[in-house]
Amino acid sequence: MKALIVDDDRTLSDLLAFTLRRAGFETTLAYDTPEAIRSFQKELVDIIILDVNLPGASGLRDGFDVCREIRKTSNVPIILLTVRADEEDIIKGLNLGADDYILKPFSPRQLVARVQTVLRRTKEGQFLASAPFTAGDIHFDPSRHEFIRGDAEPVTLTRLESQLMEVLFLNINQVLPMGSIINHVWGPSRATPEMLRQLIRRLRQKVEADPSSPQMIQNHPGIGYRFTP
Repeated sequence: MKALIVDDDRTLSDLLAFTLRRAGFETTLAYDTPEAIRSFQKELVDIIILDVNLPGASGLRDGFDVCREIRKTSNVPIILLTVRADEEDIIKGLNLGADDYILKPFSPRQLVARVQTVLRRTKEGQFLASAPFTAGDIHFDPSRHEFIRGDAEPVTLTRLESQLMEVLFLNINQVLPMGSIINHVWGPSRATPEMLRQLIRRLRQKVEADPSSPQMIQNHPGIGYRFTP
């Protein structure tokens, strides 16, 4: 397994690389946004550890921009590192397609555990998400993260959006409690109801004919959501 570590703190980067190598990973280091993109394009990696507060250049201002750029072409797991505890920043990172978010300071052992959890969840999701779903003129392919309505062009979903769509398809016409959805998408106690609301909003923007008046993904206040394709 190979990890790309992107952080302008070289001391911390070296510590993270040492810790991950002891856990059996090969590591590649990058220290700013352009180098992060070059390393990602050059190296085939299994996971990216990405600091949010990176020095930027070439139109990439910070780690959020790097995450956005990578998600244009890849679903490689991304864990964001940051000192920002603001929930809006956490939601922003997850909505951009990050798989997890760790606040500094943290222990190297904690990082390894989170890396292993994300990789395990990703691989389990890839194994389970093999069969496409179809309902009427709606088609969803979890393995390709693609949503298609009728003859329209495929819409590409992020990993979290795809996991959300999967649990909705598995429970068509049933009202799902928010806690159940969160457990399926993020794992137990890994996200808040507000993060789920933001993810629902992002998914509606991609799949609803009129996101301002959603018909497929319906809200049941105080309970959860129902999918009626």
